[in-house]
Amino acid sequence: MFGYVIINKPEMKFKEFDLYQSYYCGLCRALRDTYGRLGQMTLSYDMTFVILLLTSLYEPETVEDFQRCVAHPFEKHLARVNKFSRYGADMNLLLSYYKCLDDWQDERKVSKKALAASLSGRFQKVAAAYPEKDCFIRQKMEQIRRCEEEQCTNLDEVSGYFGEIMAKILVYRQDEWEADLRQIGFFLGKFIYLMDAFEDVEKDAKTGNYNVFLHEYQKEGFGRRTEQILGMMMAECSRAFERLPIVENIEILRNILYSGVWCRYERVKCKREGKQYV
Repeated sequence: MFGYVIINKPEMKFKEFDLYQSYYCGLCRALRDTYGRLGQMTLSYDMTFVILLLTSLYEPETVEDFQRCVAHPFEKHLARVNKFSRYGADMNLLLSYYKCLDDWQDERKVSKKALAASLSGRFQKVAAAYPEKDCFIRQKMEQIRRCEEEQCTNLDEVSGYFGEIMAKILVYRQDEWEADLRQIGFFLGKFIYLMDAFEDVEKDAKTGNYNVFLHEYQKEGFGRRTEQILGMMMAECSRAFERLPIVENIEILRNILYSGVWCRYERVKCKREGKQYV
């Protein structure tokens, strides 16, 4: 359930992409500085969106620094780091740990079990720093697990649990923006869960793994109905986003919410239709 909240790079200006990339590099640096090289392995674009959104809303002091890293060993590149970079790193590691456990339970991926074990000490550190969020996320992951065991076909129920997880993460503090941030996170989380299920449904049908779409994916009009559902999720998410008083980085955030999140969908759709994704 990672890698869906991304940019549509061809639709961005060069300076916007460079700015976005600097926050991504800031998250990578925060993961490395706090959790080492292993922490960097959990790096995701999804949490970069969270950092960029919260930064644009609250406008914290941000440090700019040019640095080299494993991915860019020969050329220094700009990294923007602020308090939300550290928060994003913490939430990224928390979600990654639970995702590894979920992959182990679902598909018995030994590599994921080993990664979860390696991340355990770091996870305990985050859980101690954010006990309420950890308890909440654990409960929601358990409810998702229950839905899987019961072969739940209720799209709203099972995707809603992951929506609540993302809502909890986006609400950094209780203030006048809490309701809108919660709505953005809730519907974005539902989109992520359903998009992940949409992409994996054929594979899960072969392996016997749970997928909320298994009961209808071979029915006529499945793709069209799914696109409508996903569209409704992002419409609600975007409606709440537009109520926030954001000026800084607004075009990058709109690129992600109105275009970027659909890139993986279009790629999957083209593959199923035997077309080349451009």
